[in-house]
Amino acid sequence: MDRSGARPVAPRDSEYGYRKPAPQADPRVITGVRRRTYLATVGSTVTGLSVALAGCGGAPGGGADEDTAADEDDTPAGDGADDTTEPDGGDGETDADGETAAGGSSEVEMVTEDDEYYFDPIGLFVEPGTTVTWINVSGAHSTVAYAESNDQAETTRIPSDAEPWNSDILSEADATFEHTLETPGTYDYFCGPHKSLGMVGRLVVGQPGGPGGEGSAPDGELPDSQTIVDQGSVSYDEFSG
Repeated sequence: MDRSGARPVAPRDSEYGYRKPAPQADPRVITGVRRRTYLATVGSTVTGLSVALAGCGGAPGGGADEDTAADEDDTPAGDGADDTTEPDGGDGETDADGETAAGGSSEVEMVTEDDEYYFDPIGLFVEPGTTVTWINVSGAHSTVAYAESNDQAETTRIPSDAEPWNSDILSEADATFEHTLETPGTYDYFCGPHKSLGMVGRLVVGQPGGPGGEGSAPDGELPDSQTIVDQGSVSYDEFSG
């Protein structure tokens, strides 16, 4: 009541009479319901994820451990690095430079012995790419390929596309000359100062072939190319004896 004693009059709608105030929801109730609903939803989701993750991490992981254990049990005792199969390198030997020859050597000695002059071995097999070293053991010698491009050679007895060689005369003991042989085939050669005395030699690179593949050099006898391949090398004593 106001001071005049009159009852307060509720506001009136223009057409529908008294206007009732709209009911107001209790914020605490709404908040509590929503919070419980949210927690329930989150709890269900987390539970589902936990079950799924447990399923993913269980059987496969356990299976891998079991397979590993089975593999270890099946491994024969003593099976290890010592049982690794080595590649078959054939009958040849490899020197410090990595060059391989079936006879285990890529060196040829040049020798004067009494009235004999010779290369030893007189026949040598090597693989393509091998560097052959001629060593002057005694006397004075040279090594010259049978190639018409060399003045002292009347014929060619090396593969047609091979590179010929012609050393100087080596007169000092242990003096050397080297030549690398790339092209497969048979190579005949001679000593310049002693060519007329039959000082000749033969190399087979990879396999016999070319003009020197058959017969002997015109200035001396030589072992057969296939014999050189089969044996790896033929010594002078073996051939001449």
